[in-house]
Amino acid sequence: MSDLFYAMLLASEEDVPVSGGNLWAWGCSGYGQLGLGDTTHKSSPVQVGALTDWSEIAGGGYHTVSIKSDGTLWGWGHNAYGQLGLGDTTNRSSPVQVGIDTDWSDVSCGCKHTVAIKTDGTLWAWGYNDNGELGLGDITDRHSPVQVGALTDWVYIVGGSYRTLAIKSDGTLWGWGHNDNGELGLGDITKRSSPVQVGILTDWSKVFSQGYHTVAIKTNGTLWGWGTNSSGQLGLGDITNRSSPVQVGIDTTWSKVTSANYHTLAVKSDGTLWAWGHNAYGQLGLGDTTNRSSPVQVEALTDWSEVFGGQLYSMSTKTDGTLWAWGRNDYGQLGQGDITDYSSPVQVGALTDWSDISAGYVHTLATRL
Repeated sequence: MSDLFYAMLLASEEDVPVSGGNLWAWGCSGYGQLGLGDTTHKSSPVQVGALTDWSEIAGGGYHTVSIKSDGTLWGWGHNAYGQLGLGDTTNRSSPVQVGIDTDWSDVSCGCKHTVAIKTDGTLWAWGYNDNGELGLGDITDRHSPVQVGALTDWVYIVGGSYRTLAIKSDGTLWGWGHNDNGELGLGDITKRSSPVQVGILTDWSKVFSQGYHTVAIKTNGTLWGWGTNSSGQLGLGDITNRSSPVQVGIDTTWSKVTSANYHTLAVKSDGTLWAWGHNAYGQLGLGDTTNRSSPVQVEALTDWSEVFGGQLYSMSTKTDGTLWAWGRNDYGQLGQGDITDYSSPVQVGALTDWSDISAGYVHTLATRL
């Protein structure tokens, strides 16, 4: 499978772990990334163990990392590059604790690397590093967590496809790693192996960088995009790449956003859901397979809460705690008990207590309170 298609992951939108819950997983498990002790794919949600203290979760290309409510960090799945942080390159099919520290607060997985923040605001990275995505000033892989610089002001982190973006407590945005399509937002296509500030603004709030494009929201509710735009995934009405942040429309009501491989999903403050970009598998949820280069509303509902993008599929929770999925489903990653693609949102079971969700390349993880 090509490296391009490793490129799907989603970091949790929460900067601080929420109260613990039980953990569920489904979809592809070829490397044990579901954490169920085997490598068997699942097309419906299956509980991972019996514990109820899982807090934040992050799905990578084929690996998973999670924080528990006690601040410990756990990893499982693909580990050829040390992306689990366990000091070796052995795959795991069940959760294994990463070190003994109890002060982890935020974690995100890239394709083959992992980045995390501790409660003291320090930034740590490990795994694959051919593009400098660990931010350590070199291109050497690491098999255990290594601190990135000495600063203690990191508050938000996201691991993308061979790159990393992060926000500091002063609202500045930083990027490093792969940049062939301008996805770091630095006005060029040069890779960086250490953190570099994106512009000079201090009002960045959220950032996501999956596939080879990046989207971000500012504190004023505006939405911005940059990087590759071959399917209109930047939402700018064209298919031209951008190497610097460009505002998407003029709305100031964007509240949640996620970038997926070639598509983007976002929620406005009124609870409406919007999608644009690649749509060959119905991943925009618009009932068809036509690409869109500008934001289009998904259905007419106003109760959408969070959004999560997998490689060619989409997930969203509603304010009533229900979970919905659509798009490609070849490994059962939509959790419908089948491998049928869906071009409109379909509810995953009947439960109403879904909390934190993360979509990897073709596997999905979720906590229930």
